Amino acid sequence: MSFPQERLRRLRKSDSVRKLVREVNLHPHDFIWPAFVVSGKGRKESIESLPNCYRYSPDELVKAVAEISGLGIQALILFGIPDSKDAIGSSSWKPDSVINNAIKAIKDTYNEITVITDVCLCEYTDHGHCGIYENGKVVNDATLELLGKQAVSFAEAGADIVAPSDMMDGRIGIIRNRLDDAGFDEVAILSYSAKYCSAFYGPFRDAADSAPKEGDRFSYQMDPANKREALREVRLDIEEAADIVMVKPALAYLDVISEVRRAVNKPLFAYNVSGEYAMVKSAVKVGWADEKRLTMEILTSIKRAGADAILTYHAPQAARWLLDEWVR
Repeated sequence: MSFPQERLRRLRKSDSVRKLVREVNLHPHDFIWPAFVVSGKGRKESIESLPNCYRYSPDELVKAVAEISGLGIQALILFGIPDSKDAIGSSSWKPDSVINNAIKAIKDTYNEITVITDVCLCEYTDHGHCGIYENGKVVNDATLELLGKQAVSFAEAGADIVAPSDMMDGRIGIIRNRLDDAGFDEVAILSYSAKYCSAFYGPFRDAADSAPKEGDRFSYQMDPANKREALREVRLDIEEAADIVMVKPALAYLDVISEVRRAVNKPLFAYNVSGEYAMVKSAVKVGWADEKRLTMEILTSIKRAGADAILTYHAPQAARWLLDEWVR
């Protein structure tokens, strides 16, 4: 059938018809909110490079969790900013670490919300790399045990999911074994399986004070030119018992998300990263974009590409827009 019998505009003629035939729908349950945690009390510090985002002390974070929970967002991922750092990131696995205190504070009040914790050393090391750094190189195998210690510590504090973002070879298997040996066989692993060495991470590194003091991360994060390699990374992580896989960043890697979605039958998440968020905010600030339309178009594209859930700094505002639309 062709024109004039076939008229695709028939299904675009009104808002209600468009909604009936919409192929992809966003819901606040699709969003995971990233949050930065610092020590102390009463701290809510703005982040210049991430407008409307903050560094929270645990007590202030609990207030923020109350707000996102009320919007229908059911999960958040925590990134810790410790008071002191050393060469191996040892503050990250202490029982009273900044992340563990935050987990306990959240779970004491909102046990139903899913708490995910980033597993990586970069936020906790004085050199800013994601593993043990010796003679200008990140040492893979020696790093694995430290990541295992970190994951177990977070599980002991009450984390529901641990999310290794370091990109060391073999870390999923080590972390799974360490969790199981410690009795945390029900704690899931969300693997940053295809994490690219991207220029989109700048605002995050500013917020978390996690930029490398020397060198770069090209030797362990993926080359942005590679797509087939992403599928190899994903499959290896699944073989090592990853429960969920992730592609990061999202917007410049929609083709990768789509390829992974077709290749594997596992939950697939995508990280709409800090640089992607900051670009939207910058365009809106100078009047070059409609924030709501641009944000929702980006998030819809990520879900359309195949992501089951999206880690995004837009989460609270996007959830408000969705709720406002449903109320109307």
